[in-house]
Amino acid sequence: MTAIAKLNQACARLPEAPVGLLLRVFPALVFWQSGRTKVEGFSIKDSTWFLFEHEYALPVIPHELAAVLATVAEHLLPVLLILGLFTRFSALGLLAMTAVIQIFVYPDAWMTHGLWAAPLLALVIWGPGRWSLDHLLGWDGGPRV
Repeated sequence: MTAIAKLNQACARLPEAPVGLLLRVFPALVFWQSGRTKVEGFSIKDSTWFLFEHEYALPVIPHELAAVLATVAEHLLPVLLILGLFTRFSALGLLAMTAVIQIFVYPDAWMTHGLWAAPLLALVIWGPGRWSLDHLLGWDGGPRV
């Protein structure tokens, strides 16, 4: 057996549950921190309204609605993702936000958005892993990560 084959076998025996947790936590933190910049207490900041009207303006959704939807999503979906509850739904929601940001807001930031999208896609495909509420409730479709 070659050295690379031995290394690959050793890597294949590493525990998968912590990987699922890491795939959930790190993108969740990016969106959570972004959401926290949009609010003061339980109110959306004036600067957030301004950004959605001028810098983040989307061609289809009114800026007032976009500001509320993005702010709520950036607070709710990361919490669900970290808990591993409705993981695939949460990952798809954050993936959709990433796509909107990439396409309509910051099209030159594809490397950053790719780093957000990769773990979110992994969660959509492989699920949340054993260390999740989805797994505990039997909603994960079986362990893959």
